Amino acid sequence: MERGATSGTSKNRTKFKRICVFCGSRTGYKSSYGDAAFDLGKHLAERKIDLVYGGGSVGLMGLVAQTVVSGGCHVLGFVLFSFYRIIPRALLPHTNSGGNIGEVKTVADMHQRKAEMAKHADAFIALPGGYGTLEELLEIIAWSQLGIHDKPVGLLNVDGYYNSLLALFDKGVEEGFIEVTARHIVVIADTAAELLKKMEEYAPMHDKVAPRQSWEVDQSS
Repeated sequence: MERGATSGTSKNRTKFKRICVFCGSRTGYKSSYGDAAFDLGKHLAERKIDLVYGGGSVGLMGLVAQTVVSGGCHVLGFVLFSFYRIIPRALLPHTNSGGNIGEVKTVADMHQRKAEMAKHADAFIALPGGYGTLEELLEIIAWSQLGIHDKPVGLLNVDGYYNSLLALFDKGVEEGFIEVTARHIVVIADTAAELLKKMEEYAPMHDKVAPRQSWEVDQSS
């Protein structure tokens, strides 16, 4: 199947209505990264899973979003208000140069953006990406460890992109900084189909050390 087209005829059933995807605003140097983004978007659309993401229309973000939209599913993106009002000429080319994909909502800051994305999603998946992707992934893992949520966190390890990060996690366990149960928070697979299957079967194994909290952002302060 070529990019930009999805069958929409899969009989796959899923417990997820919306999945938040973290990934790069660039495509990277390997074609396999773009292929993986398209494949993930295709599988989400086939399973009638809506997308929650950072709102960009370029790079891997744009590819996932466009594939999900082409498959007839809803896309909800969150972008910073400042991108539109304060310095749009400087920042828009890096985030929205291709135009908006799906429904886009503006938020006040990065904290609200991440909280809104997490609140609207039933699970999370990270594709390859840069600092922003890593920051979002690690924070959502930490929130799981703290008991703020018990939603599956999936890592699509395309061509071993995240091998070094996973080795660091293992080092953290070895050196006593990460509990063994917390190491199992992250669900890992090389393909979208395998990852979604594992996430469907995911059951939290780690101890909750804090009471569950609301995703609502306090706008009164």
